[in-house]
Amino acid sequence: MDSGAKQEPGPIERSAIRKVTVRLVPFLALMFFINFLDRTAISFAAPHGMMEYLGLSAAQFGFASGIFFIGYIILEIPSNLALHKFGARKWLARIMITWGIVAVLFTFVQTGTQLYWLRFLLGVMEAGFFPGAIFFLSMWVPARYRAKVLGLFYLAQPLTTAIGAPLAGGLVQLHGLFGLDGWRVMFLGVGAPAIIVGVLAIFILKDRPEDAGWLTHDEQQWLSTSLADEAPRTEKAHKLGVLDTFKNGRVWALSIVYFGFIYGLYALGFFLPTIVSGFKRDLGELSAIQEGLITGAPYIVAAVVLYLWSRKVQREGLKMWHIAFPAFVGAVSIPCALFVEGNPFVTMIFVTLTACSIFAVLPNFWTLPTQFLTGAAAAAGTALINTLGNLAGFSAGYITGWLKDISGGYVLPMFVVGGMMAISGSMLIFLRRSGLRKQSLVVVPEVLTA
Repeated sequence: MDSGAKQEPGPIERSAIRKVTVRLVPFLALMFFINFLDRTAISFAAPHGMMEYLGLSAAQFGFASGIFFIGYIILEIPSNLALHKFGARKWLARIMITWGIVAVLFTFVQTGTQLYWLRFLLGVMEAGFFPGAIFFLSMWVPARYRAKVLGLFYLAQPLTTAIGAPLAGGLVQLHGLFGLDGWRVMFLGVGAPAIIVGVLAIFILKDRPEDAGWLTHDEQQWLSTSLADEAPRTEKAHKLGVLDTFKNGRVWALSIVYFGFIYGLYALGFFLPTIVSGFKRDLGELSAIQEGLITGAPYIVAAVVLYLWSRKVQREGLKMWHIAFPAFVGAVSIPCALFVEGNPFVTMIFVTLTACSIFAVLPNFWTLPTQFLTGAAAAAGTALINTLGNLAGFSAGYITGWLKDISGGYVLPMFVVGGMMAISGSMLIFLRRSGLRKQSLVVVPEVLTA
């Protein structure tokens, strides 16, 4: 390890990182918040009239939820390479504006077929946003600060449900506004902000530290020098180009790990509002806002755990158990949630444990690819991991709905979720142990240590 990394940061270093954290991370987190809300808005519309109006079964709803990821996957890697070529600022803004336009069109959907096509098109337009944001931050934040910064960025995802669920519930209750059904008002209310924030991104984001007028010359120089010094060391150690990422065992193995967590994330995200809606038989009639508050509660706890866990990783350095332990917690907790049917309070405790396990992992996971990928290879490799992992987005929606239809409940689908997360934890252990014997599968020993 570089002994210099252990030295106390100087005043210029501290001020530079603080300014980047304050100026860029909140805005990117807002973009991420709107991104995740728009792609999961269908889950809030489903139990409040959309499924009935469109005549959808659980499997058809799952297909509509999941087909988003087919479009996303097709253009994920090309979109990220375009981001590297044309600049993150313009490309992220383009992504956001175009997905916002499609998100607004959900307001006027009339048939299941139209819903399928719009979900597919939404995925096409959103393709590249998340890995693009990760790549953008890697161009601004030196490696030793990325776990902390990505942790703050990732807070947007649990907060999307914690805040977005009651917000969506409130919009649903505006039935009749503009002559629209409540679920249509909700689609309009969550889609329009994407267009507005996308336009603002053109003016707020900068492509590199040298372009940031809010940094002093010394801060610009320190950031540019630190990031420039890291690239040759990474390239010398790993020598990976764009095409090499498709042949690299670490990239494919990390894709499997990511698949399991994303499967759990979206199975929970798409179907939790419907599960909560079923609490009515035990709790009595619930308003849309009350259902939103119950749905969002686990994600408030998950946001706190995400922040604290990321701080712990920052202090100790990323170790295998920091990711594997939460994976196994989620593998056990989510099936347990459905075994206590009839007790909504205990069900939500297990759901909360699952949400915490998923969000404790995700920001720390994304520090791994940029430890052995740089430049265009980082853009392509991050996109490839996200692309293959997001196959779980389609699988989780469709398989969960299909298994619910054939089994009559959510116990079997949630066992599958637990199994996927167990595979992720097991793969991490395999990677660590293989790394001791086989260099081609080691996940950066200095980053993922025993």
